[in-house]
Amino acid sequence: MAVSYVTVTEDQAGQRVDRWLRRLFPGLNQGLIERMCRRGELRVDGNRVKPSERIEPGQTVRVPPVRNPDRASEVPGIPGQRKERKLTKADARIARSLVIYRDDHLIAVNKPPGLPSQGGSGLSHHLDRLSAAMVPGNEDRPRLVHRLDSETSGVMLLSRSRLGAARLSEQFRTGRVRKIYWAIVTGLPRPEQGTIRFGLVKMKSKVGEGTESWQMRCVLPDDVKSTPGARRATSQYHAVDSVGDELSWLALRPITGRTHQLRAHLAEIGHPILGDRKYGRNGPGGNDRIEAAVSSKSVNSPGKGLHLHARSISFEHPRTGQSMQLVAQLPESLKKSWEWLGWTESMAPIDPFPSAADETAEPRGVRGSGMVPGG
Repeated sequence: MAVSYVTVTEDQAGQRVDRWLRRLFPGLNQGLIERMCRRGELRVDGNRVKPSERIEPGQTVRVPPVRNPDRASEVPGIPGQRKERKLTKADARIARSLVIYRDDHLIAVNKPPGLPSQGGSGLSHHLDRLSAAMVPGNEDRPRLVHRLDSETSGVMLLSRSRLGAARLSEQFRTGRVRKIYWAIVTGLPRPEQGTIRFGLVKMKSKVGEGTESWQMRCVLPDDVKSTPGARRATSQYHAVDSVGDELSWLALRPITGRTHQLRAHLAEIGHPILGDRKYGRNGPGGNDRIEAAVSSKSVNSPGKGLHLHARSISFEHPRTGQSMQLVAQLPESLKKSWEWLGWTESMAPIDPFPSAADETAEPRGVRGSGMVPGG
């Protein structure tokens, strides 16, 4: 068994270290975490921590190998407790094929849909593991700076040093990273460009008999402060093109970086993302209606999988300070959908949003709806 080191990503910032661990590794319980802290086995950037301390992006958490004292067996889901399966030649080829930019300080990849960003309980195939093949054999594995949902494709950044990870994470935290996503959604939003400012709160939901899951639920802007656990969230959208009033191609800019922000925001305004099984079933714009409309057009029509793609990312190089903009092409599965609907990637500008958009003003939408016409 061996010790593991996990880098905190931007979207994990501000969590208590014990809660972060339990979410990432379900095999851990609170008693085990508190014991690791007391013994100094669990450390953040080399320092002892208390379970209640908050983590920040770029920090490295030392996770010791753990055994379950009740069963005298290893706890499932803890990385490093058994030797990690060696990357195969096929793994290495896949890893190298994902790289769209690389220098001595950072790597950018185009993550395919279905590939998790990080490992967890029962996950052995993920980007964090594959990243070891993107650098020479004697170099440490690159550090993830942020994450994408498993089903979401597109550009992701990895740092080749702890300092670089910290500098990039600081840019994410202070809003200096600009991300543009593409999505196919049901209907055509009115107006065709605007800003969504619903707050978001994580809540449990039932998905079947005796089964519970969780979703990010939208909260009216005026109710965020009075809703426990809610956080403000802001997304911009721009309609690139549409097929009647059935399906639209949207460019999206998440100004804040909340979990499932774009998916929850679009579902709340009645335009869920095509293929979103978590947020797209409810309401008049649900994906059952979308897929029925899509299927009626062609027997071989696309429509499977989440149609959400991280198209581009703009940031400052962590070493030189140079402004950079990296673009990820659509994966083949989504490209087929775009082509089937008569769209080409060249139809959309890389970034259709005004650089001087008012991102901090209070919502001005009608009746506090959380939408602001015209952005």
